[in-house]
Amino acid sequence: MSKRLHYSKLNIVFKYLFGCVIVKDMWGLTVRGICEVNGKILLLKVRSKSSHDANRWEIPGGKVKKGEFFDDALRREYLEETGLEITIESLYNTIQNNYTACKTNEQIKSIQLIMKVTSRSDEVKISKEHDEYGWFSKDEVCRMIDENLLSKAAMNAFKKNKEL
Repeated sequence: MSKRLHYSKLNIVFKYLFGCVIVKDMWGLTVRGICEVNGKILLLKVRSKSSHDANRWEIPGGKVKKGEFFDDALRREYLEETGLEITIESLYNTIQNNYTACKTNEQIKSIQLIMKVTSRSDEVKISKEHDEYGWFSKDEVCRMIDENLLSKAAMNAFKKNKEL
């Protein structure tokens, strides 16, 4: 039994017996990669039917699985979401992005590592998680921030790092 399921069941029992729940912080690790080719940054548009950040643009990446190294997770997620094989160059930024898990409705505190990555190709093949992709100049990304078109995590990643 996973710890998440375990605490969920305990919370139900405690709520029933004592009228309160056990507070247990749930932490996650997410890794994302900013890929820049010919002065343009790759962003993916979250599918319109998504429960999180629908129709907003995000930095490719995703959750690190239990026991997985974060660099392996980033290469896996990038390949799944974009079809691109990447090389990780450096750390760009770190942010905290809290959210509610869709399946369990639990509050998750997520640390996100934002990495600079490179790819030998710019031929993107997006997954079903996204409706489209685009290569954007830094000025266009700044405009997207001003117009609130990016996911909260992407907005925070770019805003926190003044080098955009």
